[in-house]
Parts: sequence; structure tokens; C-alpha cells
Amino acid sequence: MADRTGLILLGPPGAGKGTQAAGLSARFGIPHISTGDMLREAVAAETEVGLEAKRYMEAGELVPDSVVVGIVGERLQQDDCAGGWLLDGFPRNTAQADALASKLAEIGHQVTAVLYMRVPVEAVVERLGGRRMCKPCNKGYHVKFMPPAEEGKCDECGCELYQRPDDNEGAIRQRLEVFENDTAPLVSYYGERGVLSEVDGAGTPEEVGTALVAAVEEKRAG
Repeated sequence: MADRTGLILLGPPGAGKGTQAAGLSARFGIPHISTGDMLREAVAAETEVGLEAKRYMEAGELVPDSVVVGIVGERLQQDDCAGGWLLDGFPRNTAQADALASKLAEIGHQVTAVLYMRVPVEAVVERLGGRRMCKPCNKGYHVKFMPPAEEGKCDECGCELYQRPDDNEGAIRQRLEVFENDTAPLVSYYGERGVLSEVDGAGTPEEVGTALVAAVEEKRAG
């Protein structure tokens, strides 16, 4: 299908990928597909690769790239992907990117654009470090950008807000280091293939969303 829009969204933890993925999915009428969702769906559907993934997951082991790529291939051939798809959380490294490229060629799909949301480290630390959550109703807040009406209390249910263990500064910087080591090389990988678009992810959600849509339209036109 010549006008199928295949997108990959890259960015560090705290870049706002979830928010932007939802917007891009709605804007282009394509499903937002995350690796975690795909694995759970394939296991529940008991597909061949889903059952293989289940064996690793039940043993507490990482699911091998070959199995994940097989699940991606299955997912992208479902009817709702006829007009395109948006991958979020995959690939995570260049080995996965190579495997994905082979699978896409096998099923007759291709990547239209790889969207890299560039966010300064200190901005990420501020975003994630300021997050607070309400455990009973799962509502999220931010001490600076979206504070509750009463400090430390959920607006909805009045329960105490808490900080996730992985949102402390040390854990955040460690996650960013992992991203730089494993995922950031994908920027060069896709840049060399002419499908990369870098977008400033430090603006407002609306500004970032507008820039991402423009980047996709440019790649589609090209």
C-alpha cells in the first residue's frame, strides 16, 4: 500500500512520547503500538510467537529480539494497520532495528519516518523528578507543571500522593544513561537511511505535536 504511513517514535524517558503517540495516532488514523501491549496481546491470543514469548516471560527471562520481531510482524499485518502504524518502544537498539528492517521487507512494509524527540537531560530530570501519583485513582500530577489544589493530596479522592521509586534523580539519570548507550545510536542509524526527523521535545505538548505532524507530512511528501 503506497500511502501507508509507518512511524517509529524515539526519545528519552520523560520526553512525552505517550502523549505525542496518542496525538499522532489520532491525526493520521493509525494504531499506536507499544512493545508491551504487543507482547501481552500475542500471549493472550496464543499465537505461535506469543506462546514462545510466554515461555520466556514465565521463566522471568527477557524475550529474545527474534521473538519480539516476529510479534511485531504479526501485529503489523492486522487489518487496523492497513493505512499505517506507529511503533513506540521498539526498536531499542541497532540490532533490533536490523531485525525489524528485515521483517518489514518480508511483509511488504516500510518506515516512512523515525521521529526523534530531543529533550535536554536537565529538562527530563525536572519532568520526571517532579511527578507525583495517586495510588487509588492513578491520577498523575507534577509539583511544578500540574500541582494538586492541596499540596501532596489528590484532587479527585484526597489521598496522599507518592513519588514512584524510579522517579528519583539517581534512578532517572541511570535510565537516561541506558537510553544513551542503547537507543541513541538509532538516531545515527536512521539518519544514515534518510528517514530520521529530529524535533525539539522541550516545548509545550501542542508545540511538539505540531512539529511532529509537520515532520511526518514532509517525509510523506518526499
